[in-house]
Amino acid sequence: MVEMSSFNLHLLLVGAVGVGKTDFVENIIRNRFAPDYKLTVGVDILTKDVEFRSGEVATLSIWDIGMQQRFEPIRDTFYKGKVGIIMIFDIMREETYAETREWLTEIRQIAGAHVPFLLIGNTAKISKTNKSAIDRNNVREFVNNEGGIYIEASPNMTQCIEKALIELTRMILESRG
Repeated sequence: MVEMSSFNLHLLLVGAVGVGKTDFVENIIRNRFAPDYKLTVGVDILTKDVEFRSGEVATLSIWDIGMQQRFEPIRDTFYKGKVGIIMIFDIMREETYAETREWLTEIRQIAGAHVPFLLIGNTAKISKTNKSAIDRNNVREFVNNEGGIYIEASPNMTQCIEKALIELTRMILESRG
């Protein structure tokens, strides 16, 4: 019998109101898709096991925190002790991307300057007739400069997101030595 190695990692999940965080969580963490929008109030803590190498599993404790203005005074208490960040923005709304950049700076001031992150550009609302509101090359350049991972996905693209979570888990563990 092969013994499994296990790690517990605490991550943040952040994004502007209405970018699809709950859809991603419902589909990836809970294996279901919820088409109705529900506002995250305060914090919702979820777990997901990720096998990042054969026989090695990390339990990701993902803190989905409300990023509304009214929670700003207490947000930094949620940042402490987090070893990774998942950020989601809507590629059809440039301001949601700008907000993720601000939050990365804010979070890293508390959690550490080199906390690994995954940035997900939500493509659920894009179609062949409309274009993204962001410059994708600028996003990729920003993420490369900051040492993160960038993917574009919709909440139902589970395989793509699973791969990105595995890569993020590896980055976190490598950064911890």
